[in-house]
Amino acid sequence: MPMDPKGTVVFTTVGRPYYGFDVFSVTLPSKLEDSLSGWTERRLTDGISINFNGQFVDENETLAFVSERSGSARVYLNRRGSSKPEQLPAVLESLFHDRPIVKNGRLYFVSAHEQPDRPFKSWSAVYSTPLDEREIVRLTPPGAVDYSPAISQTGKLIAVASYGFRPWSGEFHELDTEIVVFRDSNPAKRTVVCKRGGWPTWSGDSTIYFHRKVGDGWWSIFRVDLPENFELSGVSNAPRRITPPGLHAFTPAASHDGKRIAVATRRREMEFRHVEIYDLESESFYRVTDSLNRNLNHYNPFFSPESGFIGYHRFRGESAPGDSKIPHLDPVTSPIKELRMLRLNGSFPSFSPNGDFLAFNHDFDTNSGVEIAKSDGSKRWNVLKDRTAFYTSWSRTENNVIYTSVGPIFHSANSTVQIARISFNPAHLDGRDEIRAELKILTREDSGNNAFPSCSPDGKSLVFRSGRSGHKNLYIVDAVNGEFNGEIRQLTKGKWIDTMPSWSPDGKLIAFSSNRHNPDNVETFSVYVIQPDGTGLRRIHVAGAEGSAEVDRERINHVCFSPDCTWLLFTANLGSVSAEPVSLPNQFQPYGDLYIVRLDGSGLQRLTWNGYENGTPAWHASEELDVGPLSLECKIGDKLKGQFDEPLWISCDL
Repeated sequence: MPMDPKGTVVFTTVGRPYYGFDVFSVTLPSKLEDSLSGWTERRLTDGISINFNGQFVDENETLAFVSERSGSARVYLNRRGSSKPEQLPAVLESLFHDRPIVKNGRLYFVSAHEQPDRPFKSWSAVYSTPLDEREIVRLTPPGAVDYSPAISQTGKLIAVASYGFRPWSGEFHELDTEIVVFRDSNPAKRTVVCKRGGWPTWSGDSTIYFHRKVGDGWWSIFRVDLPENFELSGVSNAPRRITPPGLHAFTPAASHDGKRIAVATRRREMEFRHVEIYDLESESFYRVTDSLNRNLNHYNPFFSPESGFIGYHRFRGESAPGDSKIPHLDPVTSPIKELRMLRLNGSFPSFSPNGDFLAFNHDFDTNSGVEIAKSDGSKRWNVLKDRTAFYTSWSRTENNVIYTSVGPIFHSANSTVQIARISFNPAHLDGRDEIRAELKILTREDSGNNAFPSCSPDGKSLVFRSGRSGHKNLYIVDAVNGEFNGEIRQLTKGKWIDTMPSWSPDGKLIAFSSNRHNPDNVETFSVYVIQPDGTGLRRIHVAGAEGSAEVDRERINHVCFSPDCTWLLFTANLGSVSAEPVSLPNQFQPYGDLYIVRLDGSGLQRLTWNGYENGTPAWHASEELDVGPLSLECKIGDKLKGQFDEPLWISCDL
C-alpha cells in the first residue's frame, strides 16, 4: 500500500500574494448630491493577510467578513473599536468560507467542505448556524451547488445564485446560474425566480436585483419582483434591466428602502473597477470611489441595514498600516496532517537536492528570470536577470545546477524557446546579495519551442517538451552538453500536445500532461506516465473510468511525483469554481485547485479550496524544514503594491 502523503508542498497562486485586501466604509448622506466630492473613507479591518467580502451587521459598522489570516478563508466579526476580530462559529473542517451574513442571530455563509457526488461540480453550498452554538445546517440540497446567498429584510427568505444539480459545463466568465429563492424555515422547497443571473440582493422581501451579461456585451443589473404567492404561481413578469449599456455593472447591493443600488462598475474611460451608487428614481450614477482612490480596484459593495454606510474591499495601499511585505513563502492550511503546504511569491518552484533552497521564477512570464530562496523564506537571490524565463528544475545530484526555459511562455510550437543550464557557486548562497552564474544553452536556436525541463535522478539527462517536429512532444537530452555534443532522443511522437514532464525520483517513470486522447481539443489535458525508454505508456484516469462522460473533460497540468513515487500532485478543474469569477480579480484559470492521486488513479484528494488559480507545485520529502521565520511578523519579502488586474475577459470587452 502507498504511504500516506507527507512532506512539504510549495505552490503558486496567481495574483493572490499581491491582493492586500482590507474592508472599508463610507458614510452616506441622506441626499447623495450633497457629497459629490466629499466622501470620507474609513478602514474597518486591520491589515493582516487579506480581508474581503464583508457585510454590515448593524449601523455601528459591526462587520462580518472573510479573512485568510489563519491560512484558509474563515469568517470573522469585527466590532467598532475592537483591537482584534472574533472568529465566528462555522465549519471547523472547511478550508473555504465565503459571503457571510449575520441576520436575526444566525450566521449564513458559503462553505466547500462536502464533496459532491461526481467530478466537475463545485463543492460550494450555503449553510447557517446560530451565533451562540455550533449547530451547522446545510440549506443547499445534497447534490446542488449554490453561490452568493442574500437574506431578505425580515430574514424569512433566502436568494442564491444556484447551479442546481447539473455538472459544471466549464464556464469561468459568467456562470450559468439561476436565481433561486427559498424560505429559511423550509430550504428544501426552492423556486427558480429567474433563469439566468448571479449575485442576488434583496430590497425588502419581494424585490431582487442581480447581475447578468446581456446580449449587447455589457454586464448589467436586473430586477425581478416576486408576487405574494410566488412559490405556487411562479414569477410571470420578465426581469427588467436597470443599468444602461455603455458600462459594466456587477455585484449589486440594494439599499433598505429600495431607492438605490450600489454596484461595482467598469467604465470604458476608467482602468479600474469602482463602486458607484445608482439612484433608481433619477436613474443617475453617483461615483463614490474614483474620487477617493482613482487608481485602485474596488470590489463587491454592501449597504448597512439602514443604508447609513456603504462598504467594499480594496487593496489597502502601500503605506497603510498592516502587512506591507509579501513573504517569500506563506503557510497555507493543509487538509492532510503530515503534508505541509506553503504558497510561494513566484512560480514554477523546484527544491535543491537537500531541500534547503528553492529555485523559481519571480513573475509568471515577462523578464521573470530565475531566483533562489532559502526554504524558510528568509533570503532570496537572483541567478538569472532580465531574461524571460519560465519553469525551473534543480539538478537531483548537484547543488549548483538549475535548468530552466528561456523565451516566451504560451507560444506556438515553432517559437524560439531554449533549454538552459544555470551553474553557480553554492558557497555564495550566504549573506551576499548577488550570485554570479553561468548560462549554457542546451538546445539549438532553430529547434522551436523547448520548455519544461525535468532532471533525471542521476543528473545525467533531461526530459523536456519540444515543438521541433511541428508538434509539442517529449524528448530526452544530455543534461550537461545538451544536443550539441550529447545525445537527444524523441520519447513521444504524435499530432497532439505532450507537455510539462516530471521525472520520478526513483527514475522509473516520467509523468506528463497530454491531450493525445482528444488532439482536436487544446483545452483539456490528462495525466499520462511513460518509462524513460518509451515503453509502458498509460493514462492515469483521475475523473472517471475510460469511456465515462467525465474522463475527457479533465484539465490537468503541472504534474509532479511525491518523494516516495506513490502519489502524483497536479492542478485540475475537477472541483469547478468556488465563487462567482466576476467578483474576483483576474484569474487565468479560476478553477485550478491542487489534487493528489495514487499512480493507479485511486485515492483522489483535494488539497486547496479557494476562488483562485493554484498551480506549479513542487513536493519535497522533508517535514522538518526550518520554517521559524514564516511564523514571525513578515519583515522579509517584496513590497506589497497591489499589482493585480481586472479579469482579461472584462477589459477586452471595453
